[in-house]
Amino acid sequence: MNLIWRAVYRFYRVMSWLIHWSQRRFTFAGWLVLVGFCVSAFGALDMESLSAYQGLVLLLWLILVAFAFSLFFRFKFSAERLLPRFGTVGQVFIYRIRVKNLTSKIQMGLTLMENPADPRPSFEEWLARQLAEEKKVRSLRLSRPQQRYNPFRIATVSNASVPPIPPGGEAEVQIAVTPLRRGLLRLEGLTLARTDPLGLVRAFAKFRAPETVLILPKRYPLPPVVMPGSLRFQEGGVALASNVGQSDEFVSLREYRRGDPLRRIHWRSWARIGKPIVREFEDEFFARHALVLDTFSDEPFSETFEEAVSVASSFACAVRTQESLLDLLFVGSQAYCFTTGRGVGHVEQMLEILASVRVCTDKPFDTLETLALNHISAVSGCICVFLAWDEPRQRLVRKLKALNVPVRVVIIVADEPARAFDPGPMMDEPDNFHTLIVGQIEQGLSRI
Repeated sequence: MNLIWRAVYRFYRVMSWLIHWSQRRFTFAGWLVLVGFCVSAFGALDMESLSAYQGLVLLLWLILVAFAFSLFFRFKFSAERLLPRFGTVGQVFIYRIRVKNLTSKIQMGLTLMENPADPRPSFEEWLARQLAEEKKVRSLRLSRPQQRYNPFRIATVSNASVPPIPPGGEAEVQIAVTPLRRGLLRLEGLTLARTDPLGLVRAFAKFRAPETVLILPKRYPLPPVVMPGSLRFQEGGVALASNVGQSDEFVSLREYRRGDPLRRIHWRSWARIGKPIVREFEDEFFARHALVLDTFSDEPFSETFEEAVSVASSFACAVRTQESLLDLLFVGSQAYCFTTGRGVGHVEQMLEILASVRVCTDKPFDTLETLALNHISAVSGCICVFLAWDEPRQRLVRKLKALNVPVRVVIIVADEPARAFDPGPMMDEPDNFHTLIVGQIEQGLSRI
């Protein structure tokens, strides 16, 4: 069976390359000639059809002459992109490219094309996607009508017409990019294309220029959200509220006591006095929330998981206007906790992290439960973004509520369930229990 899958995968790679190559190489007129050639070839099967043979020869001659002209295109150039640092899924961004003519002739009729990295997946990634699709087909559930989701194509990039460039001169063009999914958009180089005199085939001159743009998750507008929980005592204040970074704001210096964390040591004072000195911070009361992101799924490239990341990103941006801290908790290659708010970190940093989150397939859900419970002592409230509502997830919510932690649960599902989920431990708080359906996320969030 594995040999069959590998044969199908090779066929997929060959056909996808052929489609990509032909779309770039042929103009619209070239496609018409190519289609006419194929039709004439079928007509030539009739041995008595002389006109079919004549059309076949004429169209073949046009294609060969067009390709012959393209062989004489020689153009040396350099280019510089002026890229933004970030893009966002679903939001078009435009950047400029400066093209310099390194030849002694004026260059006209050029089209600039970007060369993104090959989006085709590895065999393992492709097979995982195919098996997930096959599992969906075998289930007899009726799914909502939707466009086919391609988890491997990260963006669409437009072409740009280049104005005439004098010898040694420069021209500036604009390229529009529409990000389709989060992650790193890799741009490997640039191609300048010129159409042959017959207008059928493009000739190419390539320039290697590898660069990247980080595509952030899609964010949905949220109404004013009252985060669960209230102010809590935070020992050491904001400076010690996060495992990331330190603050120079402290009350005083004092001698080291057994049990003081090493990161509170004031090394300069120790070097000057000769004994360990630590910084003492002012204790504060403020709100601190946990955002728990469920990364456990059998489908590593599902649209449901992508929407869960988008919902988590939307909540992360909602804390900008609130005087609180937000801890992002999730499990990837290991358990992670990232904190933002009140000067400890910036929302952009959390979005960068969320842009790279992947599904966890090699650890049990208990890993996330342990992570959440270990960070819950100083937390005012918790928002859980789940991919399912099974017993392990209900058990986590039950334990959080047993610790008197206010909880808001958001479940992301691919299709509308036949029956509404049983709230279980959230039975007494129906206003904090939400089910969001892929394709209707924005409408669902507006009702929170």
